[in-house]
Amino acid sequence: MPYTAAIALLEFGSIAAGIEAGDAMVKRAALDVIHTGTVQPGKYLVLIGGSVGDVEEALDAALMVSSEHVVDRMFLPDPHPQLITALQGQREPGEGEALGIIETVSVAAAIRAADAGLKGAAVTLREIFLADGLGGKGYLLFGGPLVEVQEAVDLGNGRASGAVIGSRVIAQLHSEMDENLVATGRFATRVKAV
Repeated sequence: MPYTAAIALLEFGSIAAGIEAGDAMVKRAALDVIHTGTVQPGKYLVLIGGSVGDVEEALDAALMVSSEHVVDRMFLPDPHPQLITALQGQREPGEGEALGIIETVSVAAAIRAADAGLKGAAVTLREIFLADGLGGKGYLLFGGPLVEVQEAVDLGNGRASGAVIGSRVIAQLHSEMDENLVATGRFATRVKAV
């Protein structure tokens, strides 16, 4: 996904409504990017990017046709560059004296939390996990100095208010636990590797 001035995500409880909304979005505005698809448990996601005005226009179009099926949503003008690369699947090494974790009930909430933490604290977004294999939830990992990680987690929790399942800040994560996080977040993959 190329860097864009704004990104937005709509999370639908209905696949049909999500497809209709995605169609309305691209018909209304000239977007730089649109990515859509199903995630567990039977939700449909529409992620868009473009100019702030075009993204706002596209969101308005989607909500006009399918607002009753929106489970969660997010709109980020000027998304943090680390967020964009993390959404593309890039992982950062586990450096720093602390690990911050935020777990949310939705994909949109995890993205909002990640952006808030990155913009408000000197941390690295190690990785963001979204929906598939998580029952539709999301979680993210911040790394950095303890004080900064705590600030990022606090800011992320505030931005994802009402959607946070849990969060933690762990000082001096043990190297064996860090190796597991760096390898993969999927338990079955880790067990098969033994």
